[in-house]
Amino acid sequence: MSSDQPSAGRFEGRLHVLPVRVYYEDTDFSGVVYHASYLRFMERGRTNYLRLIGADQRALFEAAEREAPGFAFVVRSMNIDFLKPARMDDILAIVTETADVKGASVVLDQKVMRGADTLVEAKVQVAFVSGGRAKPIPKPLRAAMESDRSKRDLPGQ
Repeated sequence: MSSDQPSAGRFEGRLHVLPVRVYYEDTDFSGVVYHASYLRFMERGRTNYLRLIGADQRALFEAAEREAPGFAFVVRSMNIDFLKPARMDDILAIVTETADVKGASVVLDQKVMRGADTLVEAKVQVAFVSGGRAKPIPKPLRAAMESDRSKRDLPGQ
């Protein structure tokens, strides 16, 4: 990867890990990360997880558009626990793991880590919608997610 390309993170077994540096804009007046910044960090983790599952996002999305015109992924629910604060200049790891692939949604477990310390834990349900209604996840997208999940379930992975 060239140095002018942003990192999409890496896989460590079943976990997608995205490094993130905390900048001034991510903090409140006291230098502690503002709670909404964690949501942005986790969104980047989910987006880059999809990028790295070995599928071309554009090709997948074009195939999904043919199957379900006007589709979108929307966060349906998120349970989040803020455990410890992060501060400006911290290097964080956004850890994402697929917990379940359902008919019209995916459940992801996410953590924000600083070294061995877990700062934030979240369970995120992302729904697939088209025409304003929940729809089954299109086959190409489902296959990519299920393939990634099953290959990471292998012993030694």
